Amino acid sequence: MQLAALVGAPFLLVGVLLGPALEVLDPGTLRTLTPITALGIGWIGAVFGAQLEWRVLRRIPRGAWGIAAAQAGVVLVLTVLAARLLTRLVPALAPVWRPTIPALLTLGAVAVISGPVAVTAVARALRVPTAVIRSLELAALLDTALGALVFAFALGLSQPHRTFAGAALGWAHWVAVGTVSIGGVCVLFLWLSRFRGDASDALGLDVLAVVLVGSGLGYAADLSPFVVCALAMALIVNLSPVRRRVQTLLRAGEPTVYGLVLVAIGAQLDARTLWVVPAVLVLGAIRVATRWAGTRYLRGSVGLATVAQGAAPLALAMSFNLTYAGSGGSLLTTVLLGVAVAEAVAAPSMALALGRAPVEVS
Repeated sequence: MQLAALVGAPFLLVGVLLGPALEVLDPGTLRTLTPITALGIGWIGAVFGAQLEWRVLRRIPRGAWGIAAAQAGVVLVLTVLAARLLTRLVPALAPVWRPTIPALLTLGAVAVISGPVAVTAVARALRVPTAVIRSLELAALLDTALGALVFAFALGLSQPHRTFAGAALGWAHWVAVGTVSIGGVCVLFLWLSRFRGDASDALGLDVLAVVLVGSGLGYAADLSPFVVCALAMALIVNLSPVRRRVQTLLRAGEPTVYGLVLVAIGAQLDARTLWVVPAVLVLGAIRVATRWAGTRYLRGSVGLATVAQGAAPLALAMSFNLTYAGSGGSLLTTVLLGVAVAEAVAAPSMALALGRAPVEVS
């Protein structure tokens, strides 16, 4: 995991240089590049959604769903309460996490998430058996799905561009637009892939087109490009006969997209107060402690083994910035530091959970 950090750090540094340092990527330029940013977020969501195959999910025991939900609920509640208490104890944090309710729920959603790819990478570095790696990957998949649902709820709870008067009509409109957007993206891909046939080049264009459309709809309707593309791609891989090729194309494009997203993140970083650093450590400690308790007291829980988070939390934080324009980059900075902390403790946490000796990763 140290190697992964070294690979991502240059992109962040480039973003910091082009943004806060040289102001090449100033707020105006970043607003102009919003479609590209939304596409990157949507692509990360699509990569996650492509893993949600029903044939895989149905293998997960019912008890595992309940354990994952219970652990996620505890992590969410404790993180939100702790973040709220921190804003009371340290008033400088209150303007950092704005608007308050969506920001605190976003921090809670991020704390719930474990990245399947990141967890798998740590497990392979520790030479964990393949069967155990698969179990950890499925557990992380559930965590990410639950975290994304919490984030979607946070957006629905406080819609910045509500088009109907009244909460009930606003929710109905939001859900309806979300359903139509996700279903429409799925239908568009199925139609394009059938119309074009099996040509590899055409399929690549189809994947790019649906992610672009899904990202645009997610941004325009305050649904999050990540959520729309993830759910649309989940439908696609369960309905399309070319699911394997779609998954391969999405994975092939992920390194480039992730690099661009990291540059955008670096350009938007904004630490309005240094109190963010101890706050991140407190929230990270709560997340790790809760997962340790789950591993210790919940039979079947692998909470402490799935501390690694990956790209999904960063994509959600970027979605937050797109939806709540003017909120600044302080929440994004908080999430980035939290992901870095999770990466730092991921290997020893998994080793402790599985009773394995840590392995040095070069």
